[in-house]
Amino acid sequence: MRCSAVYPNHFTFSAILSACADTMIVFHGEQLHCLIWKHGFDAHVFVCSALVDMYAKSSEMTLAERVFDEMPERNLVSWNSMIVGFLQNELYDQAVEFFREVHRESEVSPDQVSFSSVLSACANMGALEFGRQVHGIGFKQGLVTLTYVKNSLVDMYCKCGWLADAANLFWTIGERDVVSWNVMVIGCICNHKFEDACNYFWVMRREGITPDEVSYCSVLNASASLAALDQGTLIHDQIIKSGFAKSACVSSSLITMYAKCGSLIDAYRMFNETDERNVVCWTAMLAAYQQHGCANQVIELFEKMLEEGMKPNYVTYVSALSACSHTGWIEKGFKYFDSMTKVHGINPGREHYACMVDLLGRAGRLDEARRFIETIPVKPNASIWGALLGACMKYDNIKMGREVAETLFELEPNNPGNYLLLSNMYTRKGRLEEADEVRRLMGVNGVRKEPGCSWIDVKNRTFVFTVHDRSNSRNDKIYEMLRKLRELMKKKGYVAETQFANNSMVKSKEQDLWYHSEKLALAFGLLTLPAKAPIRIKKNLRTCGDCHTFMKFASEIFLREIIVRDVNRFHRFTNGFCSCGDYW
Repeated sequence: MRCSAVYPNHFTFSAILSACADTMIVFHGEQLHCLIWKHGFDAHVFVCSALVDMYAKSSEMTLAERVFDEMPERNLVSWNSMIVGFLQNELYDQAVEFFREVHRESEVSPDQVSFSSVLSACANMGALEFGRQVHGIGFKQGLVTLTYVKNSLVDMYCKCGWLADAANLFWTIGERDVVSWNVMVIGCICNHKFEDACNYFWVMRREGITPDEVSYCSVLNASASLAALDQGTLIHDQIIKSGFAKSACVSSSLITMYAKCGSLIDAYRMFNETDERNVVCWTAMLAAYQQHGCANQVIELFEKMLEEGMKPNYVTYVSALSACSHTGWIEKGFKYFDSMTKVHGINPGREHYACMVDLLGRAGRLDEARRFIETIPVKPNASIWGALLGACMKYDNIKMGREVAETLFELEPNNPGNYLLLSNMYTRKGRLEEADEVRRLMGVNGVRKEPGCSWIDVKNRTFVFTVHDRSNSRNDKIYEMLRKLRELMKKKGYVAETQFANNSMVKSKEQDLWYHSEKLALAFGLLTLPAKAPIRIKKNLRTCGDCHTFMKFASEIFLREIIVRDVNRFHRFTNGFCSCGDYW
């Protein structure tokens, strides 16, 4: 057009600026900006609004604000371009401030774009009070019945932790489209109401709303968090019927769901059936192997991913480095760590530094791990120091452990795990007075150990067990099964690891170990599940060393696959061995 000597007008510039905004190539936009000046359209409100939008979408908010400030005339589109731009660039404070200004303008009245954008900013800031004020203004102007605004309101209340208010809005105002349902499902997940998230999904289906990719990915996330395999397989069935099985996003969610529900075979089957794997699919499978303690498979798959030319992301490297720490491959771990910045341009984060500390610590190189922490360019957080404390526990380095624990007491004073690790270190060395002193410190600081519990699903019912639990209707048979297990295991050579007992009385320690919650859940599973069926147990804390040994013996004696998901990972016990290789 330019070569044909046809002069562009304001429509031309607006259209081309929109194309520049979509490509996010700011250099092209800057060239057009110069041309706009030459042709005298720099004061045209239509063109300047498109310029603001282009700079905002190219993450150049300083330039966008400069154009906005120089505009002799502004309309609602100009203001909305700035508010949306601040929102997209995560400058939520500025988005809120611009909304305040546009609300004060007598000539311009905010519309549904203004309201939904500022509500999204409030949601991301957790600014509940200002969000309520926006809600009131929107109500007065009659905008809250619009689906676009209502969905943003529900999202704001969910993300600010006011799920009841969100649900009230959801059920009472206007029509509900698939986005409305997705917002509620995601809101429940954000508030750790995973069962409610699944319920909203099934009610949506009953009301005739067709789920989209976001619906399926979200409800699979909820099922994974519940470790509800039956729920997940039902959703998978719906996905196949609806034709979303080929979606890379949905496939990744299915891989994660099956992995977190303890079915690694199904997770790998989903990975194999995905034709076009993106980095999220690869990362989901790597995380699945890592969570199940299959560190060697993580390394093999990561190498294969690199061979196929797939660029790893931030999360991919967390799995790869963690696998190196669990296999003791120090050189390979540092090779991967160095390649993050040198090859793929990814700046390491605290998760990666924690993996490297864990890598050195598990290998017994505690002093080197301590020096590594002192050299990293970010302030070490609890996960980094926690990795070192775990290594101090493993190698009985009480002096360093005490120093690290004191640092952790300051960083997270309400985490009982740090106190218990230090106390157990003293106990193992026979320094009982110091161990008791640490436990007294917990009491002084008001820190309580979370009660351990395990649960098992049988015939669509969930049965929960705590330590020494006697609430189950089959209580007598459960304890009889435990006595039978004790006899069989002792014949196989089992010796109780009494250092993991909670009771400080020596005579009661072995007795105490026999009634840990996962052992009671196992006994119940042996009584109620079919002979060849795997036994899947979930636990809210890290499984102790004695229970780990117990499960290995049980899997060999009963020829059963026993899958225990604790707070850190899955342990798959078969024929007397665990998938973690006793290294967790």
